[in-house]
Amino acid sequence: MLAGLTASAGTVGDAYGNALAETTIGLYKTECTRAGSPFRDGPIRTLADLEEATSAWVAWYNTERLMHRPGRRPPAAAEAE
Repeated sequence: MLAGLTASAGTVGDAYGNALAETTIGLYKTECTRAGSPFRDGPIRTLADLEEATSAWVAWYNTERLMHRPGRRPPAAAEAE
């Protein structure tokens, strides 16, 4: 009955990568694009507004956010050690 069927996902473990991506996208939507976000100077009216907020969020996420596993330190500090 299953002969000739192919998997809808890639290799084993892809689901974990997808879950990580979905979590990061959720954080982005909550922290960056919501009204009152510290990454925005006002309403998002243009693509440039969204790109500016996204750039600020990505820079913060990659260098300044506190990570639990390395002792509540920013990624840049943990990586430097």
